[in-house]
This record gives sequence, structure tokens and C-alpha cells, in this order.
Amino acid sequence: MLKKGTKIYSILKEKCPVCQEGEVFLTKKKYELRTFDKMHVRCPNCNHKYEIEGGFWQGAMYVSYAFTVALSVATFVLTYLIYPETGVWYHITIISLMSLVMAPITYRMSRMIWMNLFSHYNSTKSK
Repeated sequence: MLKKGTKIYSILKEKCPVCQEGEVFLTKKKYELRTFDKMHVRCPNCNHKYEIEGGFWQGAMYVSYAFTVALSVATFVLTYLIYPETGVWYHITIISLMSLVMAPITYRMSRMIWMNLFSHYNSTKSK
């Protein structure tokens, strides 16, 4: 299913969108709060620059927002179906906790999606 050369491969494996071999983030640990957001400036394998221009990552905020809204709606529907008699504060608390727990994942995923929109796989750049 995850075939090298596809954008899905690059996004889910957090690999360079050009060569799909180099790591994008310094660590694979998504919940290590000191380093989960640290990225290489360039791909260690093909030297592709990840930040194409200044302010490039601002667009990833829109992707992150869409993820968070989708996650919030899904969390609300699920908790409402399981506990329909609970109050609104219960749902707000659950949604807030879920958003907080998923923040490192949505952060990384949104950056990977945004980066893959503007960079394309080049098989000649892989080793």
C-alpha cells in the first residue's frame, strides 16, 4: 500500500518529498516535547531545502486547522453516540484533551502535507 514514489509514502513515513529517503524531522519521537518540532533545514540525502521561502510554513497552519476541526467533529460525534445524556462541558473537555494529545501528530502531518504540495518525487535524487 505504501509505495515509494507516492506522496502518501512521504507523508506517513515523514521522508523527504523529493528523494523519499532522507528524514525530515530530527527525531522520530512525536511525543518528546523538546524536539518533536525540530526539522532538518535540508534533506540529509539529496540536499533539498525544505523551507522554500520565508513564511513557507504559515500555509501548514491551514492544514493543521482542518485536521483539528475534523478531529473535533469526530470526537464530538463519537462521545455523543456513546454518552448522549452528558452536558456540553463534558464534550468540550474531551475535545480539548483530544486536541492537546494529538497536537504533535497534527503539527508534523500538516507540515508533511504542505511540503508535499510543493515538492515532487524525483527518482534520480534517491540513492
